[in-house]
Amino acid sequence: MSATEAGETGAPGEIEETPAALESPAYPPFVRVLAVILVVDLIGFGIWSLPALSGASWSVSSIVLFGLAALCIAWMGYWIVSSRTRLDGDVLTQTWLWNKREHAADVAHLKLVHWRWLERIIAPRLLVRRRNGAVTWIHSADARLLTGFAERVAARSFPNAKP
Repeated sequence: MSATEAGETGAPGEIEETPAALESPAYPPFVRVLAVILVVDLIGFGIWSLPALSGASWSVSSIVLFGLAALCIAWMGYWIVSSRTRLDGDVLTQTWLWNKREHAADVAHLKLVHWRWLERIIAPRLLVRRRNGAVTWIHSADARLLTGFAERVAARSFPNAKP
């Protein structure tokens, strides 16, 4: 099967398919570009504001708080841009501040939140409730990856059901 037949286009934001796994960015291209623009704008605004800020009296705690806020903004922007979602067998994984990993065998309930007409600005997401009660949200720029996981959960839950 060629890369084109497998669904791989090589374009950013498109789903990439290998024989064993599906992978896509966690967020749509518009959201990733917007995150970069916002972070760069906030950094630019901070640099532009330095003359006014240097005239203020700063305590050590306020400087630390200001620095931590800037670090958190940059850190979240990085993860929005670089986060990936991967379906490999019966395991769905999203890289994030911490890796989110769900196994089809552990799932008690799924809920797909996807508005097709808004998918360019709101990433499709899957609410996964495990048998132990834990809840995880997993995002993917391509809803087919999330529905693929849902189909694998259904196949495990109802092994004798006909498609």
